[in-house]
Parts: sequence; structure tokens; C-alpha cells
Amino acid sequence: MSKPKKVITEYRHYDLPPDFPILVLHGERWYISDVKADRLHFHNCLEIGVCHNHEGHLDFGEQSVPYKAGDFTLIARNYPHTTYSTHGGRSLWSYIFVDLDEFFKNHAFMSSAGPLVPSLSYYIGNKETSPKLYHYLMSVIDEMTNKLSGYAASVKGLMAAILIEITRLCEHAMPEPKVLNNSSMLTIHPALNYIHDNYMHQFPIEVLAEMCHLSVTHFRRTFNTIMGTSPLDYINSTRIDHACLLLSSTDASILEISEQVGFHSVSSFNRAFVKVMNTSPREWRKKCSNGESVTKKQSVLEYRGWL
Repeated sequence: MSKPKKVITEYRHYDLPPDFPILVLHGERWYISDVKADRLHFHNCLEIGVCHNHEGHLDFGEQSVPYKAGDFTLIARNYPHTTYSTHGGRSLWSYIFVDLDEFFKNHAFMSSAGPLVPSLSYYIGNKETSPKLYHYLMSVIDEMTNKLSGYAASVKGLMAAILIEITRLCEHAMPEPKVLNNSSMLTIHPALNYIHDNYMHQFPIEVLAEMCHLSVTHFRRTFNTIMGTSPLDYINSTRIDHACLLLSSTDASILEISEQVGFHSVSSFNRAFVKVMNTSPREWRKKCSNGESVTKKQSVLEYRGWL
């Protein structure tokens, strides 16, 4: 008996501004071809897509879900998928990438919102069945494309309305997606989400392995195969990624930032920062303040989406 085909995944990371963590990709460039990719991909933030014409399929591991013009998709962070049009066609899409946790951090709305997008893995809706949500999504795309005066405040209000509508879908109308038996990516999905939410804390690898129902050895091997790096290096890369945002957007000291992103000492922070960035935190901040171009060392964060 032949072995089942291995599912390959690709991590696409988006650097979203900490003060306004949302990105819209819109226009003639975003046609989806009829050639199915040879691998699944996943993102570090919520992906919202709107299909404007034609039709095709979204694949989640072995599960293939059809889409058509007027559909919109909600795909959680760290959830593997790929999109392709029907044979001979090209479907046009617009995309919204957003980190809702950062978007509504320290926002009064959060006090009554509850968990952001509870239990959402993915959802496909339509403008006919969810006209209000579809209208909000198109309004965000319009605001972010034209950027007229006051657009940021408008987008924040629209995103609050979108979050409410998504939460209602989760509570009342959202079907449970099928289990993807052969996607090893989903095995580490809980660990990636845990790291995203808890990178600022200290926790042993055993915690991540246990929530994925794997031995520590098997977890390390599986994680390395999928992500191309070790769990510890991924955690540190995540911490450094957030540290870069703080270094460029706040006046907090190096020590304060090292503690905020989860390092137990400033020396360990400096070593990890140099390993990922090829420069010290102090030099990196200095280059940012001088307007110099700064880039990340190639690591797990090297897959920068389509940008």
C-alpha cells in the first residue's frame, strides 16, 4: 500500500503596524489562477477574503470547499488552506488581514466583546445570506483603498461591527468544519495559537506537546518538519518580532521591552535579537529612528506573504 501524500505547508507572515494592525490587498493584481498550488499556506493573522467574480475551490487539507462570486471567507490564523479557480477561469479577490487582538487592545469595546472570533477555524458566507457583514467588509476595503480623512476611525468602527457579526455567526450559524485527517499542520495548530497568545510568558515545551497530544520528541520533530525551525527558535522569533514593533513605536527601555516580550534577562534578549536580526536592539532602534531600512534575518519569519 502506498503512503499517503505528505501535506506541505508554508508560513506567510505579515508585518502589521502595531498602532493599526490591518492590511488590505485589493485591485487587479489579485486574480486567483486555476493552477492548484502544490502546498497549503497559513498566516499569522485573521484572513478575510471577498470573491468578486467566477468560482473555484478552497482546500483545507483533504477537504475541498467550493466558492463563487459574492462569497466571503473567514480563515483563522495558523489554519492551512489554498485557493484556486475552476479550470480556465480566474477569480478576482480582495483580502483583509488583521490582528484583532492588537486592533482592539486597550479598547473599551473589548470589555463586552468576549473572546475574539470564538472557535472559528474557517467560514464561507455569501452577500445574499449575510448582507450586513458583506457590506461592512466592502466598506473596510473601500476605506482602506481610498484613505480619505478620518478613514482610520471609520475602519475601527467597521471592524467592531464585523467582529460582532462574526461572533454571532460563531454562536448561532457556523457549521463545524470536518476534521482534516491527513494534515499534520493541524497537529501543531493549538501550539501555534498558544504561542501567539502567550509568547510574553515563560512556559516549557512540554506544555505545547501536551496540548497537541504528542510526546515531546515527536512534537519537536513534527514542529521542525512543518515550520522549518525548532519550537524554541520559533518562540524567540515571535518575541523578537514583537520587540521590533516596540522598539520602533515606543520609548520603552531595552530592559522593559525584553521583559514585555518574555525574556527573563536582558542578556538573553540581546543574544536572541542578534541571532534573528544580525544586530543589537540598540543599533536596530537607532537605525529605525534615523529612517534607515531595516530587515529581518531569514528565519521562520522569512515568508512574507505575497508582498
